[in-house]
Amino acid sequence: MAEATGKKKRELLLDGLDCASCAMKIEDGIKKMDGITACSVNFVKQTLTYETDDENEQLLTNVKSRIKKLEPHVKVLDSTRPQGAGSRKAHHQGHAHSHEHEHGHEHDHGHDHAEAHGEEGHGHSHSHDHGSGGTKVMAVRLVVGAVLTAAGMLLHANAYVELAIFLAAYVVVGGDIVLQALKNIVRGQVFDEYFLMSVATIGAFGVGQYPEGVAVMLFYQVGEMFQGIAVNRSRKSISAMMDLRPDYANLKTDGETRRVAPEDVKVGDLIVVKPGEKVPLDGVVIEGSSMVDTSALTGESVPREMETGQEVLSGFINKNGVLTIEVTKAFGESTVSKILDLVQNASSKKAPTENFITKFARYYTPVVVIVALLLALVPPLLISGAAFSDWIYRALIFLVISCPCALVVSIPLGFFGGIGAASKSGILVKGSNYLEALNDVKYVVFDKTGTLTKGAFKVTDISSSQAEISKDRLLEMAAYAEYHSTHPIAESIRTAYGKELDEARIEGYNEISGHGIEVKVDGKRILAGNAKLMNKEGIPFQQPSEAGTTVHISMEGTYAGYIIISDEVKEDAFEAIRALKQMGKKTVMLTGDSRAVGEAVGRSLGMDEVHAELLPQHKVEEIEKLDGKKSPKEKIVFVGDGINDTPVLARADVGVAMGGLGSDAAIEAADVVIMTDEPSKVAAAIHIAKRTRSIVWQNIIFALGVKAVFLLLGAFGIATMWEAVFSDVGVTIIAVLNAMRVLKLK
Repeated sequence: MAEATGKKKRELLLDGLDCASCAMKIEDGIKKMDGITACSVNFVKQTLTYETDDENEQLLTNVKSRIKKLEPHVKVLDSTRPQGAGSRKAHHQGHAHSHEHEHGHEHDHGHDHAEAHGEEGHGHSHSHDHGSGGTKVMAVRLVVGAVLTAAGMLLHANAYVELAIFLAAYVVVGGDIVLQALKNIVRGQVFDEYFLMSVATIGAFGVGQYPEGVAVMLFYQVGEMFQGIAVNRSRKSISAMMDLRPDYANLKTDGETRRVAPEDVKVGDLIVVKPGEKVPLDGVVIEGSSMVDTSALTGESVPREMETGQEVLSGFINKNGVLTIEVTKAFGESTVSKILDLVQNASSKKAPTENFITKFARYYTPVVVIVALLLALVPPLLISGAAFSDWIYRALIFLVISCPCALVVSIPLGFFGGIGAASKSGILVKGSNYLEALNDVKYVVFDKTGTLTKGAFKVTDISSSQAEISKDRLLEMAAYAEYHSTHPIAESIRTAYGKELDEARIEGYNEISGHGIEVKVDGKRILAGNAKLMNKEGIPFQQPSEAGTTVHISMEGTYAGYIIISDEVKEDAFEAIRALKQMGKKTVMLTGDSRAVGEAVGRSLGMDEVHAELLPQHKVEEIEKLDGKKSPKEKIVFVGDGINDTPVLARADVGVAMGGLGSDAAIEAADVVIMTDEPSKVAAAIHIAKRTRSIVWQNIIFALGVKAVFLLLGAFGIATMWEAVFSDVGVTIIAVLNAMRVLKLK
């Protein structure tokens, strides 16, 4: 994509970017620069990606200095060449990502990317002190500030000493906020929460309320610290998924192996994976056999056996043998890289509720400041005997109460937590907007093969029509007839027979296209095929009632019996449909398989509707028909796993891919990826979405309710600065703790 348009892409790593409003500020600032055509900051990954028409070193220098000016605490590193300052993980993520971009594969960030990462706080930048070391420093500052404040209140010193003690406390606790407010004013960003905090606290000093001035800052910083810790916790639960990423590959060249970065391995190179190592890239085993643990990708607890000729995916962990693998995909295209990219971009697709907050904050702050000014100036001029200091104090209280911190912090945090909770259960949600959409699901549409069924054919029934021919004998005849065929059905018959086949017994093998096979086994003429073959040869046969693919067998012109091969339904599928039915969802199955098979599976699972014999474009048509039936607010979820499901996944309101072993294209097109290959996780995802939404709305209603009450009390002079502080910080902390409950989801 980047190459096609002639635009150059550059990615930078922002070390120490710990708050979403800083991310937003940087994004807005860089967007406005000359020469930049697009820019987005990913808050989870701590990266900035920008596009330009002509990349030059001067522009890069300008970008870096602009970031430095906007957020002095952020270190800017070039993510394509990590320089050791950020965490290794951050580099790796940057690395994986820059790789994706070189391949020109870009997820559709849409325009909402512009507002993307910001909402964690339109105003909140302070959690940037709270990396691991920052939290400790902040805690020390808060303790020192609290001790000084207590001293100021308890020592009945003279006025000047008292003022000095409180001022010292104020500078320790809130100096950086005042500084930030001044810097922002110089840059023309007046109305942000630093401004609100500074005006209110300095004003409190102005009207002689020293302890309150310090307390406002103290509590504000405590709230910020909580937010920082909470954000880091959600980040960690998402980063736990990131441990999939391999650190190195053992490249085999000229009989020796050397360690290289996975990015440096090319398609066709040979790599060696020793016991206990992660498979770094997708490929095919060309030597060795081993058990591999696939749980990181599939959630399957039983290790799988890998031998020559089998395909391995990056992220598998080799258990016991040594495997030599021929690489089939470059790192940027490998399974792990794709998955990482999906998770990392999850935070950049915004839920509607989150966008609402950004817009809200934009208009809310200036309105509040104007109302506060009027409150300070108008009554003393109009009401006789009203003291200026009284009304100024009320106006300041009004300002402190009105700070929208709680809303601005807890909403994105709620969604972020929801995405984290989902990824703990093996469900990757690619954006909070999809998490939000899952609440309104009316129809859940499933593909059959590989989604509800295992996608593996198995002999499920053998029926002999002659007493002298046993079932084993019938199966043996079929296995010999299918000896040369590569069809999955032939393979399943040979697997069911399970004994060595002796080629010497076969002669005159003839495949009759669209009908079946004619062959002589031990000199006897055997036919194995479909009903058309029996009709063509004029052999009367039985039509079984069970669903599945039927192979009819005749020997020397007389009917011998039939074998039924069908796809097994996943154990988990029954639970999946039951759970969705309980939630009142309509379940629909679409399949390319025959009507008989489709309907049998649909019946056994209890689906509401089954549509069979569909090609990929017909599946899209079925989705569109459902789309016409539902109300505009209701959503359709499609769950699929194959390449042929890609168009449908993209067309549905929410596309869910079976990610453990689904095709790359399906995983790419989907909005939600189920890593464990269990269809029942669809119901789990809807449950997490519902729980997330209810927590987010509890926070919105709670925060606005408390605000309204205290604003009235403040304006009428009933609430003091203490209540003001509690109303803001208390609400923020309660809202953050409430949002953290999402992570505990079972």
